[in-house]
Amino acid sequence: MNPQAQELNDVIISKNPVVFDLLSDKGKNIFFPKKGILGQTAEAKGTKINATIGAAIEDDGTPMRLESIASKIDLDPSLSFPYAPSFGRPDLRSKWKEMIYEKNDKLQGQELSLPVVTSALTHGISMAGYLFMDEGQEVIVPDLFWGNYNLALINAYGAKLSKFNLFKNGGFDTEALRASLMSEGEKKVLILNFPNNPTGYTPTIQEMEDITAVVKEAAEAGKKIAALTDDAYFGLVFEEGIATQSIFAYLSDLHENVLAVKIDGATKEDYVWGFRVGFVTYAIKGGDAELYQALEMKTAGAVRGNISNSSNLSQSLLLHAFEAPDYQEQKHSKFVIMRTRYEAIKDVLQDDKYAQYFTALPYNSGYFMCVQLKKGLDGEAIRAILIEKYSIGIINLNNVLRVAFSAMAASDAKELFDGILAACKDYEAK
Repeated sequence: MNPQAQELNDVIISKNPVVFDLLSDKGKNIFFPKKGILGQTAEAKGTKINATIGAAIEDDGTPMRLESIASKIDLDPSLSFPYAPSFGRPDLRSKWKEMIYEKNDKLQGQELSLPVVTSALTHGISMAGYLFMDEGQEVIVPDLFWGNYNLALINAYGAKLSKFNLFKNGGFDTEALRASLMSEGEKKVLILNFPNNPTGYTPTIQEMEDITAVVKEAAEAGKKIAALTDDAYFGLVFEEGIATQSIFAYLSDLHENVLAVKIDGATKEDYVWGFRVGFVTYAIKGGDAELYQALEMKTAGAVRGNISNSSNLSQSLLLHAFEAPDYQEQKHSKFVIMRTRYEAIKDVLQDDKYAQYFTALPYNSGYFMCVQLKKGLDGEAIRAILIEKYSIGIINLNNVLRVAFSAMAASDAKELFDGILAACKDYEAK
């Protein structure tokens, strides 16, 4: 083991040995190099002639760049063309941490790590896999989950997804989660994704409390839990009584056996899908700056060994947006559009005529909603009919049809569900 990795491990063990036990073999062995090329480059910063950096510099000291690109970017070249740190830009990391506190009142007084920048949510999930999942590690997920977990965790790290039932009696199945957490084995890796992809469901405030109680019960029973919160669609809640704070805020100070890992980003929250900027933030009961810095360095080491760093240009543009005086106003205007689309679907589905062929799964937030087809219908065949005959595209997930209302006008809601109904009848008539 590299001495720099051992140094970080010693810090983690001294602060909370459970966190060390939660790390994968890769996680235990990773470090952010303070020596070698990076260390020598850091020591040379500010020199008159700095020939350490693997980037090209103009004679005037500014980043070398093509005018055909630079002319399209209304930023100082230093904010777009050079590498960003593997940890992410310090100013953006600080701003995002500040915003996490602003969005989650329950976190007031709780010490968090400084977020580490990833190349959006997918990369954040992948880095969590790197740090916490050895081959064969079971990862607890609901039975309706984002399909990319398969590639990011199963294919990449050899993890195994262990599914629990998501819904019971029209709400979150807390007992199914309890059974998964209390099953055999001491180490547990859990992914909670609210609003959920694909269903568009966020637990009620009471359900969030119930989930928290179940996780605490497992921790008190000796389970060591890495609780990953996939907050891709955070903030898009459209009903009263639904939790508006991240489950991360409920778990961050819960128990010394529960490491909360917030994986989030600007992709969906700020409508910048192609920017590819996400964050990984840590919290645990009793966690302090020294423990968090060790985790940050391991995370940045994993990022460096994987993609080197995330886009400097994207980070700069986001920081500019976050600091704009009308940022919140702009964001709310988009929220209103999304809520209007949600409400249009809700209104259309009040018609009983659809119930013969499909019913909506619980939904109240996010980008999506799903309908469960009745027995005897073939979701893949119906998907094909919708494309070929009705020019409607949806996603089929084993006879659950996912509708991305984020990508359609509110005025299209009736045509879409009437089309699904007609396609079901067409299939039945064959």
